Amino acid sequence: MNATSVFQLKSAGVVSIPGARLLVLRGPDKGRALRLDKEEVVVGSAPTADLQLTDETVSRSHCALRLTPGGWLLSDLDSTNGTRVDDRRIRSVYVAVGDKIDIGKTRLRLEGERKSVELALSKEESFGELKGASIAMRRIFALLERVAPQDVTVLLLGESGTGKDAAAVALHEAGPRAAGPLVILDCGAIAPGLLESELFGHEKGAFTGAVAPRLGAFREAHKGTLFLDEIGELPKDLQPKLLRALEAREVKPLGGAKVFPVDVRIIAATNRDLKLDVNRGLFREDLFYRLNVVSLRMPPLRERPDDVPLLAAHFWRLFTGDARAELPEEMLEALLQHAWPGNVRELRNRIERAAALGARLEITGARPAGAERPFHDAKAEVVDAFERSFLVALLQRAGGNQSEAARRAQLDRVHLTRLLRKHGLR
Repeated sequence: MNATSVFQLKSAGVVSIPGARLLVLRGPDKGRALRLDKEEVVVGSAPTADLQLTDETVSRSHCALRLTPGGWLLSDLDSTNGTRVDDRRIRSVYVAVGDKIDIGKTRLRLEGERKSVELALSKEESFGELKGASIAMRRIFALLERVAPQDVTVLLLGESGTGKDAAAVALHEAGPRAAGPLVILDCGAIAPGLLESELFGHEKGAFTGAVAPRLGAFREAHKGTLFLDEIGELPKDLQPKLLRALEAREVKPLGGAKVFPVDVRIIAATNRDLKLDVNRGLFREDLFYRLNVVSLRMPPLRERPDDVPLLAAHFWRLFTGDARAELPEEMLEALLQHAWPGNVRELRNRIERAAALGARLEITGARPAGAERPFHDAKAEVVDAFERSFLVALLQRAGGNQSEAARRAQLDRVHLTRLLRKHGLR
């Protein structure tokens, strides 16, 4: 774990984070406060917001505050009136205790609390096919272990390649429906015109090419689990039909008159920020809330670099076919230098290629980070990652002396201080 991480391991099964709260300083809800006792909170006017405000100038999901190893990361959720820190409109920025946040006519302040918050960690280093010894993954494992036996809807969030599909399979296998079917439907891989039939089924002759009846994913998953992968790609016209199926737990095939009851557990996954899509009118708010009963964010590999050696060694043994094979030292050094924009999937593919080529590892020409997301979001993420890694190395070379670091980098000291604060470096 990075030495600058806010997560402090207290015991094998507990990690603590600094106590903090959001206090409303100005606006209709002055005096209201929210203790930050989980990894992510949403501020907005919607009833489902963690800090619900009555300010009419605040969007329903206005901004989110997410705890990362570097501190609290504040992100505007494409709100109507924007989010400001120090009178600057921001898209995403690290905030520290004492910072004032303006949203609409409301002003918030991030305050510290003496009492830290304790979060449960799993004592295991795996859950199903997922593996990891880092605090980030053991926290995920603890949440998965808690949610798996409950027959509740789960929404898996995170970038491509972080293991959302493996988490869905593991939830099914560890849950009360393990003896039933697991049906996987990739909403982004099916032509929009065929997706309704894939979901709800069709009768013979319902449309051109329907030469035989089809059950559809809901009925195929009866008494089991339906995993809706890439749910953020679901066309807008199908979203109300999916919502009705989830609420009524019944489906009517295309071209049919009979309604069939279905008994399924729903697990959905997406690499999109659905709160943003709701604000942009791309995803129905009521469907989002129906899916967001329990949400889990799978951390990207760059937030858990300690897991790279463990995962690389596992994949090396897997693809060499030797359960006792040692990962070549020079390969590990190269792996630790890579940013892994494709996350665990990219690492697996690289190791598989290296095993096939006789221990030669090629990590040049990796695809641009976040290429599946909007250009400006992906670019900002790459810049943030560069800034943080540069600053960590700079401080190490300067022995922690900020004045010396500023001189070496040819930066104004005030500007350097702001960068250090932005990335949670002290």
